[in-house]
Amino acid sequence: MKKVICIVEDEKDLNELLKRYLEQDGFEVRQYYTYESAYSAINDDDIDLWLLDIMLDDKSGFDLIDEIRLLNPNVPVIFMSARDQDFDRIIGLERGSDDYITKPFSPKEVVLRVNAVLRRTYREGSSAQIMVDQYVVDDAARIVYDGDNPIELTTKEFDLLLLFVRNPQTAFSREQILAKVWKEDSYYVSDRVIDDTLRKLRKKMERLTINTIYGFGYRLGINE
Repeated sequence: MKKVICIVEDEKDLNELLKRYLEQDGFEVRQYYTYESAYSAINDDDIDLWLLDIMLDDKSGFDLIDEIRLLNPNVPVIFMSARDQDFDRIIGLERGSDDYITKPFSPKEVVLRVNAVLRRTYREGSSAQIMVDQYVVDDAARIVYDGDNPIELTTKEFDLLLLFVRNPQTAFSREQILAKVWKEDSYYVSDRVIDDTLRKLRKKMERLTINTIYGFGYRLGINE
């Protein structure tokens, strides 16, 4: 199931840009442009993280986090602001924010910050185990088990596996896989490396159902 990110940002172009980048990274995104519209959603119990602009319409992101914290003290919140002032950062921390990003920023930086906060919030203190095709994928320990037997995977084989198991039934193009798994090395890696890594992964995990979408890429869990 995709994690739900709520963006509260009154600059529509920036709101849309952040939405596009977060969706490319596999998140479900809900957009709000005013305090009131966001306030109407704070009772939703499926929200995994809030991205809040400090300067809104008649109220502020500080007001909104107070309301969010009354209902859900554990949901992570990241503030976004054009004001790079220690005073604002301190207020944000006192109100219970998990991070603070100063505008202008790169959307990629926001995605990285979101992922880092989510990892801290939802993985620490948990076993982080995912079941897929009767295998147990221990995300925290980076080990795969077939029954009681561990399966030895290379770093990239495990990263590729995680991409699919975290995003079941999501189709990824080869370009997306390169960007998400090989990251900064993607410029030096060819599509053939993806195919070779996936071939080795399928050999080690024979029950794993990663389907080829011809002319596009790959997807977990849907039989063609």
